Amino acid sequence: MIRIDKISKQNGHQIVFIEASAVILRGEKVGLVGPNGAGKTTLFRMIAGEENPDEGQVSVDRGTTIGYFSQDVGEMAGRSAVAEVMNGAGPVSEVLAEMKALEAAMADPDRADEMDEIIESYGEVQARFEELDGYALDARARELLDGLSFTQEMMDGDVGHLSGGWKMRVALARILLMRPDLMLLDEPSNHLDIESLIWLEQFLRGYEGAVLMTSHDREFMNRIVGKIIEIDAGQLNSYSGNYEFYAEQRALAEKQQQAQFERQQAMLAKEIEFIERFKARASHAAQVQSRVKKLEKIDRVEPPRRRQTIAFDFPPAPRSGEDVVTLKNVEKGFGARKIYEGLDFQVRRRERWAVMGVNGAGKSTLLKLIAGESTPDSGSVTIGGSVKMGYFAQHSMEVLDGERTVYESLEGWFPQAGQGSLRTLAGCFGFSGDDVEKPCRVLSGGEKARLVMAKMLYDPPNFLVLDEPTNHLDMATKEMLVTALENYEGAMLFVSHDRRFLAALSNRVLELTPDGVHQYGGGYVEYVARTGHEAPGLHG
Repeated sequence: MIRIDKISKQNGHQIVFIEASAVILRGEKVGLVGPNGAGKTTLFRMIAGEENPDEGQVSVDRGTTIGYFSQDVGEMAGRSAVAEVMNGAGPVSEVLAEMKALEAAMADPDRADEMDEIIESYGEVQARFEELDGYALDARARELLDGLSFTQEMMDGDVGHLSGGWKMRVALARILLMRPDLMLLDEPSNHLDIESLIWLEQFLRGYEGAVLMTSHDREFMNRIVGKIIEIDAGQLNSYSGNYEFYAEQRALAEKQQQAQFERQQAMLAKEIEFIERFKARASHAAQVQSRVKKLEKIDRVEPPRRRQTIAFDFPPAPRSGEDVVTLKNVEKGFGARKIYEGLDFQVRRRERWAVMGVNGAGKSTLLKLIAGESTPDSGSVTIGGSVKMGYFAQHSMEVLDGERTVYESLEGWFPQAGQGSLRTLAGCFGFSGDDVEKPCRVLSGGEKARLVMAKMLYDPPNFLVLDEPTNHLDMATKEMLVTALENYEGAMLFVSHDRRFLAALSNRVLELTPDGVHQYGGGYVEYVARTGHEAPGLHG
């Protein structure tokens, strides 16, 4: 269906692809992986026809429809969310526009003499609209938006009033409604809560068309794809299997290549030693000569290219008292809406609570109450003795000084730390090389989040309160964070939609539901086993 044939591409001074080839077959679900800046978006744009390779070609079978969801959703305003979604439904939306124009023409008294032709055209267009299942379009658009957690009010309201994250969901629903032969999905799992994420996962698994997607959510990708295309040093390598299988195969191939490289190096060292020892002796001249020729002909094995995997030993957190935070009879509401009534809850030392609940259940409100960012209407929130709290929320990024560089920020926070230690810390959170010289005002949301996280973990508190800490993190940084926090000795209370993060780090679950608050001993894995669903609001 899609054939990428020996493409080469250069962006400025950066060589992105060198004679790279790959194939995507009809109905295949493919994950596209590679480090940041490897060229994933460039490849999407070439398949979508928005860019051309410098050499080679991307050929698409005749009649193949392609839907491309990117992080850049463009301007949206003046229409309802439903209308915006229907507008992108491919051929059917064009036919709908034609019908609307003909309806206007039929109501125009100045065109009375053309009425027969207009009515005839309308009949043809209407038949085409029916054929394309156009009358079910509104219902289908609403079903998709419902799956992505929209309320009826949001569906019918002006899309211009929605936040960036919700506009992303509208753009995503537009591609899903289009039902193209191939969906190109660039980070569709960003900005989704866990319910929407699981709904999208089920939708894509059952989708008959082909999918090529990137995602920083390992679990999400694992459950959808049956093939991985990896961008590595300008090449496209294909692996059949899900992400887990790819990671194993890649590690195995690297191990074999390393062993091969070491064997060859040992053999070369022996040959060179022989040549050096006997090159001055006339009696060995013929042997030396033949060995020199043999060395010239040998195909050299390259050592495996080391992916920059980053690990950082975070200093241990100081010990807190046994009771970290205690909530007694807490009430909290906004206007007429009650969020909590008589809430009792306690976090003890070394407990790691994952907070679960549908949108609007009060997850962030609970974290704000505990962090002191909000006060209860009645009841008490008591922080225990020797507790040093670290609170990470989406607005934590606003406290950065825009004029300072990444390195200057770290230096300002930790004046006692050595330069090597701070550079390692920056590297762990994805700031390598010249990135540490970027001023904070030019950082993306993800980069700001990583910098704030680096600050928090370098001098770790003994109680971490984290609201969606993995939102903007790529897979490598997320893995590093999970590894670091697995060894963390303090207490944790967190909200996350990343199931890998939830499963690895929680040992308690607090579930907020309309029927009240439920507490579960055992972490997220046990919670799923006991409730039969991966998130509140999902059953079965």
